[in-house]
Amino acid sequence: MKEQLIYNFFNDDELLRISKKIKETEKKTAGEISVSIKEKRSFRQKKKLLRQLAEDEFHRLGIAKTRDSTGVLFFLVLEDQQFYILADKGINEKVSQDTWDKIKNEMQEKFLKGEFCKGILFGIEEAGKILSTYFPIKPDDINELSNRVNII
Repeated sequence: MKEQLIYNFFNDDELLRISKKIKETEKKTAGEISVSIKEKRSFRQKKKLLRQLAEDEFHRLGIAKTRDSTGVLFFLVLEDQQFYILADKGINEKVSQDTWDKIKNEMQEKFLKGEFCKGILFGIEEAGKILSTYFPIKPDDINELSNRVNII
């Protein structure tokens, strides 16, 4: 069996830590956080922009259907060594792109050092701070999306 590319970047314990971090972070917010890791683009996706791929994944996971439009996707393409942070419209009405760019730059620094898990955990932590500020947990809040890392 061919070795999966993802294991060059993450081990099973790190993937579990990321899922647990999402669960822990979402206890403080009505927002939803998702992480998707794509090993490589399909032939059909080669010409698509990274943002387009992230948007496709955003819709595939149902993030666009959250109750208050408060989902955030961390989308990585390992083969291309690229990633994108995509926030839903409810968040973008209150949070500037500059905020996400700062988080992305910090994550990028960690990734460049080979600290992929630390980079994602940092991004989740920062997104959680933003979401809990603007979208605090509600008494009737439910977890709308899986906290598992999506490997595609």
